Amino acid sequence: MSKQEVILCQGLEDNLTQAVGKCPHDKLFILTDAHTHRLCLPTLQGVHALREAEEICIGAEDIHKNIETLAQVWQTLSERGATRHSLLINLGGGMVTDLGGFAAATFKRGITYINIPTTLLAMVDASVGGKTGINFNGLKNEIGVFAPAACVLIETDFLRTLDAHNFFSGYAEMLKHGLISTPGHLNELLAFDTDRPDYEHLKQLVGQSVQVKENIVEQDPKEQGIRKALNLGHTVGHAFESLALAEHRPVLHGYAVAWGLVCELYLSHLQVGFPQEHLRQIVQFVREHYGCFDFDCQRYEQLYELMKHDKKNTGGIINFTLLKDVGDIRLNQTADKSMIFEAFDFYRECMGA
Repeated sequence: MSKQEVILCQGLEDNLTQAVGKCPHDKLFILTDAHTHRLCLPTLQGVHALREAEEICIGAEDIHKNIETLAQVWQTLSERGATRHSLLINLGGGMVTDLGGFAAATFKRGITYINIPTTLLAMVDASVGGKTGINFNGLKNEIGVFAPAACVLIETDFLRTLDAHNFFSGYAEMLKHGLISTPGHLNELLAFDTDRPDYEHLKQLVGQSVQVKENIVEQDPKEQGIRKALNLGHTVGHAFESLALAEHRPVLHGYAVAWGLVCELYLSHLQVGFPQEHLRQIVQFVREHYGCFDFDCQRYEQLYELMKHDKKNTGGIINFTLLKDVGDIRLNQTADKSMIFEAFDFYRECMGA
């Protein structure tokens, strides 16, 4: 898998013009959703390199990250004369970059695409690393391929218009990156004033967070080894996310990851000795900023079954990434059902569910 270029923009227009210039194309398309069409596309209106670009607009939110929307994008590309030499720019959050990347990777057996993430979650996670996909059969990101963008342009000025819920959704992935990197980076994230964000400081933190992910992806593009570290919090988190979707009370991805971190760091404490003090820090941060996902013990079996569908499992055995300490990663860990249920008990007790 080729390495993608990630650029922390100093001037979006110049960076985008250069990126488009490096991708020869016959036709140019911009994929937006209902939100980014209104809030973000006007920012690109004066970019000369996009003067002939055609917009494809899809529905917003994760509910549209499905095969019907994917088919709609394929259909529109086909009807408007796209060829295998065309270029697609994905302007949006994680739903747009995931679905748009998958559409590009599969249309005409693959066309070039550029990501311009507009949410914090997309900047530090979804748009970087080459994973694309859609939800299917009630499961998160069940269908997809590894297909890196030609370029990812990160313009943190978009974050100034981000609402608090979407800010914290992305911040959960940054916390995960802190947990798997260094105590210094984690402490800086925990100390950041999220009530009155310093956007210049946030830009630096975003750059550090992206670097953590990029370093891991470069070592292991296809997730055979160390890239599994990025799964911290996601085995349980995706189960929370899928349960919420099934019960028609969808939650943002990062919130599910934050709640998943509480469970998986507790498992880390039990299994490999993750320090109680760090566990307490994360629980307090998550409880204060993310609230609680409410479920009772009658949902344990359903959550366990959802976890068995995680793509990193082998032979039906649930696979976890756990931590012995901040930055001390333990891959391919397992836990039996009783221990997982104990983690659910811990979550409900300490989070007030």
